[in-house]
Formats: sequence, structure tokens, C-alpha cells
Amino acid sequence: MAQGVDVIAELTADHREVEDLFGRIEALPSGHRDRRKLADEVTIELVRHSVAEEQHLYPAVREHVAGGNTMADKEIADHSRVEETLKRLESCDVDDPEFDRLLVALKNEVTSHVEDEESNLFPALRAVCSQTTLDKLGEKIRMAKKTAPTRPHPAAPDTPPANKMLAPGAGLVDRVRDFVTGRGKS
Repeated sequence: MAQGVDVIAELTADHREVEDLFGRIEALPSGHRDRRKLADEVTIELVRHSVAEEQHLYPAVREHVAGGNTMADKEIADHSRVEETLKRLESCDVDDPEFDRLLVALKNEVTSHVEDEESNLFPALRAVCSQTTLDKLGEKIRMAKKTAPTRPHPAAPDTPPANKMLAPGAGLVDRVRDFVTGRGKS
């Protein structure tokens, strides 16, 4: 996403990117080796996106939106379920039937989460925040995604301040592992 895009546009673009990746996976036959590469791309995008939301979006929702604590807690619980599924998917071979089952479960979890954010959380945030605040949040999200982990870490903290301190270190380790293995490269 380009600089100057607000948080809602930034995250909505991420949602569309992940939906596109799921479509590309579904277009390939079960067991096709490219399904693993695309699943790795989905994982990278979802983990970076989730970490950025947990660091910046949900604290803003708690601060600005009436009932924001409940809303943020629900979204974080959604992320935990997605991350557990990603972790299980990571250890599955592409020709294992469990791989396909986990992909379907992941897509369903992500689709439900995206629908909730786009129908409820985003409109609630837009209603109470200035465009300047939304733009600043967008910039924070973009910066967080640059240093965020690229692999699931279900046991990692998901709320500030611990997540803001630990995520960049985990992200660095993940990116080194990705570089060495070629993961995430087409």
C-alpha cells in the first residue's frame, strides 16, 4: 500500500490480497506443490497483518470506540484461532489430506474475521476518529508490518507493551529463516 493511505484502506487492501491468495490456492489441484508456496504467502501476510493490528489497531479501538475493549478482545481471540491453524498448517505436507482440511478451516476463520472487521470494527472506528488519526494509524500499521514476524508464534504476547517489544526480534529471526530457506519467494 502507498504512503498516506489510512488504516482502514490499508487493512482492507490486505484483506483483498489474502482473499486473492486463497483463490489462487483453490485454483490448483489438491497436492500440487505450489499450494505450499501460496500457503506460505498467506501465512506471511496474515501474521504480519495480525501483529500490526494487535500493536496499533486494537489499542486505538479500545481508546476511541465505545465498547472497544469487547470488540478488540473478540478480534484478538479470532487471531489466536487463526494463528493456531497456521501453526498446524506449517507442519503439514501439501499431499497430506490434513493440509486441505486446514486450508478450508483457515479460509473460513479468516473470512469470518474479515467480515466482522469490515462490517463492524472499521465503521465504528471511522465514526469516532478524525482522518488525521486514521492516517497516522495507517502509517503505524505499515511500519509494524515491515518488522513483524512472518511465521506463527501462538505463544507470543498479543497485547502492548510486550508484543511491541518482542515482535521485531521474532520478525528478524523469521525473515532470516525465510531468506535462508527461500520461503515466501516465488
